[in-house]
Amino acid sequence: MSEEAEEDELFVRPFIMTGGRAEPMHAGLRLETLVVAVPEPPLATLEFERRRIVTLCAQPTTVAEVAAGIGVPLGVAKVLVADLVVGGLLVCQQPKELPLHVLERIRDHVRAL
Repeated sequence: MSEEAEEDELFVRPFIMTGGRAEPMHAGLRLETLVVAVPEPPLATLEFERRRIVTLCAQPTTVAEVAAGIGVPLGVAKVLVADLVVGGLLVCQQPKELPLHVLERIRDHVRAL
């Protein structure tokens, strides 16, 4: 089997990851929202992307960085992060104003897309 065929078999459609939902259960998540895992999250109960997100969020991480870190579109990341916030595994912190270096980093990531 070719490498491309193997990748196709491993590809999971985004709507499968989100259970067919396009809107997050927690309103107000923006790409600059910081999310951080609760202390000692029960990783054994999580599967696939959700486990990767909680692990990635051991340190405060933006929703945009989560999307890039797990390789999914921003909308999918928002749904998954929102599920974890509602489930009590992540806590979100909404900055009032974004520092200039964060805005520049977001701009650079968007340009890279």
